[in-house]
Amino acid sequence: MSILVLADHAAGALQPSTARVVTAARQIGGDVVLLVAGQNCAAVAREASAIDGVARVLLADADALAHQLPEALAALIAELAPDYDAILGSSGLVAKRCLPRVAALLDVMQVSEIIAVVAPDTFRRPTYAGNAIETVQSTDSKRVLTVRTTAFAPAGAGASAPIETISPGPSGDTRSSFVGRSSTGSDRIELGSARRVVSGGRGLGSRESFDKLVYPLADKLQAAVGASRAAVDAGYVPSDCQVGQTGKVVAPELYLALGISGAIQHLAGMQDSKVIVAINKDPDAPIFSIADYGLAQDLFEAVPELIAKIG
Repeated sequence: MSILVLADHAAGALQPSTARVVTAARQIGGDVVLLVAGQNCAAVAREASAIDGVARVLLADADALAHQLPEALAALIAELAPDYDAILGSSGLVAKRCLPRVAALLDVMQVSEIIAVVAPDTFRRPTYAGNAIETVQSTDSKRVLTVRTTAFAPAGAGASAPIETISPGPSGDTRSSFVGRSSTGSDRIELGSARRVVSGGRGLGSRESFDKLVYPLADKLQAAVGASRAAVDAGYVPSDCQVGQTGKVVAPELYLALGISGAIQHLAGMQDSKVIVAINKDPDAPIFSIADYGLAQDLFEAVPELIAKIG
């Protein structure tokens, strides 16, 4: 069996999610080949070649792949597909846009956001906002999978797989084009890969309270800042801080929830955290049902005290 993994990279650097997808691929079994597609990404390919368990790295470097548009990527992967039994990518934006197109071009089904490998053709994935786990068996000759990377440990480093430069192939459907990219920019810890996360909810009441309580506590703990959908909708923080089914899925070592009631869609994005601590004045808040430690107290009293005790 041979497996093709689409590498995640941005700004000339390989993303940590790639090593986690490699772990999932190794559990399926067979030779794991990494595809690095983009423009001026030779350094990314060298970084990818060091991941343990990778047999080979394919480097497709071309102007047409500069912005990783899904049409161009899907056409490239579909051209490579005959040599592979499974095609994997993370559940991040690039693979999420690209792999459904690949599945359609190959006329196979896609299994999305797998969290466990039962057998080479059988996988577990969350459904109903994470309230149920379904086991899915694929009978297709080729399997197209996206991986919820928080469910898999990262593969180690230290290998030295050979790098093969390949032709970018057809450009695919060109009816869409790259217009521009904007970024909020921040010197804070990136939410998706943080070891600790401090999240605030609607219970904070205002942007000023968020700034006064959540950010200082996150700074003390060297944590990333997250938020519930309600807090984002209320304008307390930008949308890239949102944790949940319609936001980012995180699984840090510590998740501290401040004023978050625990709606189903939020729990779907953080319930795999190793330790969950909740502070909410409502003792019946759903968040306490999954919290390892809970404090039923007014956060406007508890959080300043916590910040002071951390020093």
